Amino acid sequence: MTLHYADLVVTLTRLGYDDDASTFHGALCGALCRLPPEDIDPVDLLDEDDAPPDTRGRVELTRIVDEAIVALSDSEMGFSPLLPEDDAALDQRARALGAWCEGFLYGLAGSVKLDLDSCSEEVREVIKDFSQFTRANFAGTDDLEVEETAYAELVEYVRVGAQLVYIELRPRGSSSVDDRPTLH
Repeated sequence: MTLHYADLVVTLTRLGYDDDASTFHGALCGALCRLPPEDIDPVDLLDEDDAPPDTRGRVELTRIVDEAIVALSDSEMGFSPLLPEDDAALDQRARALGAWCEGFLYGLAGSVKLDLDSCSEEVREVIKDFSQFTRANFAGTDDLEVEETAYAELVEYVRVGAQLVYIELRPRGSSSVDDRPTLH
């Protein structure tokens, strides 16, 4: 089953998470670029004021982590940031894209400082661009078609950029999704 934005919203809301679901997914994906999956506790990405999730919540969070790993590892470049569907208002989708980038940078920063000098020029450029996307404002114009096209291009850039960062920075030799213990 492929996770959709609406499913993530439902799960996170049930767990008491108040931020944008895109922020959570971005933070998770950023963390996966730096840490072995077995070292990531998705509960740490929730607000620290939230009550710890029950067993069902932990299972759902583990499934979200597993799906993010599979998507980021997809050799067919099938990864996609979880954002509101296209029927949502463009300003809502644009804000969610900025929130996803903010979360990604947060997850990427983690507890160990990222040495940008050791990264490729492409990764440094992606990180710089994601940082700019977090500050972008939606300024609606009269040409919705142009805005939709621009948004689609940004989403594509974020999609490919996140996968590029993952490919370059991910920890080698960490366990795969199939090797991870599951909670049942």
